[in-house]
Amino acid sequence: MADKLRLMTVHAHPDDESSKGAATTARYVADGHEVMVVTCTGGEAGSILNPAMDRPEVVENLTEVRRQEMAKAAEILGVQHRWLGFVDSGLPEGDPLPPLPEGVFATTPLEVSTRELVAVMREFRPHVVITYDENGGYPHPDHIRCHEISVAAFDAAGDPDLYQDAGEPWQPLKLYYSHGFSRKRMQLFHEALLARDIESPYGEWLAKWDSSRPDPDERVTTRVECAEYFAQRDDALRAHATQIDPNSRWFAVPLDIQQELWPTEDYELVRSLVDTTLPEDDLFSGVQEKVCA
Repeated sequence: MADKLRLMTVHAHPDDESSKGAATTARYVADGHEVMVVTCTGGEAGSILNPAMDRPEVVENLTEVRRQEMAKAAEILGVQHRWLGFVDSGLPEGDPLPPLPEGVFATTPLEVSTRELVAVMREFRPHVVITYDENGGYPHPDHIRCHEISVAAFDAAGDPDLYQDAGEPWQPLKLYYSHGFSRKRMQLFHEALLARDIESPYGEWLAKWDSSRPDPDERVTTRVECAEYFAQRDDALRAHATQIDPNSRWFAVPLDIQQELWPTEDYELVRSLVDTTLPEDDLFSGVQEKVCA
C-alpha cells in the first residue's frame, strides 16, 4: 500500500457528501488513506423529500434526525466527519428573491466561516481538498459560500500570518472542484435506458437543457475510477432517508449500466503545488512523490 495520505471534502449540507463524490471517498478509504468530510451546515432548513419519512416525530426533530443520518452515512463510507457548525441558509424563492436571514451560513462574514475551516484543515492536515465550483454545483447560497470559504481556507491555511489562533499552519497541495450535472453523462444514460426498454427520467431534463450553457464535463481534468464503490455510495445516500426517496431518479440507472458506461467520478484540478500531468486518474497524483521525497 502507498503511504497513507489525507483527503478532505467540503460540503454545504448533510447528504451532499453522499450525492457528490462518495464513491471516490470510499475508494480512497479502501486504499488505506484518511478521508475527512466537512459539513458546513446542519441542513436545518431542508425539507423532507421522502414521503415515507414525512411523519410528525421526524418533522419535529429534523435537525437531530439529519445528524443521525449523517453519522450513518459517514460510517458506511468509512470517513471521518466534522460539522463546521453554521446554520442552513435555506433556498430563497420568489421574484425578486427575498433577503437571506441574518445569522445563517451565507450571511456570516467570510472571514468568520473561513477561520473555522482553516482550523479544521490545520488539525486534519489534508494533502488534497475537494469543494464545489464557483457556481456551487447549483446556485444554492450555501453551496456558493462553501466554494468561497474552501478556496479562501486552502490559500490561508499555510500562511502563518493569517488566523494565528487557528492552529499550526498547514498547506494542502491540491485543490479540486466537483461540478454539477454533466449533459454528456445524462445523455449517455438516457440513451442506454431507452435501448434497454427502461423508462428514462432524463428526457424532460435534456429537452430543457440550455444549449448555450457549457457542459461541466468540458472542465474535467481528473477521472477517478471507483465503479466498484457505487453500491456503497448508494447505501450512504439512502442513509439520508429524509432527503432521498429510494424510488427517485437518483437510483433510476441500474448499477451495471453506470459501471459499464461511466465508471468514474470526475473533478477539475484548480490549484496544484506539486507536479502532475493532465489528464489524471488519481487525486493524489504528484502528492505521493512530494511527500515521500
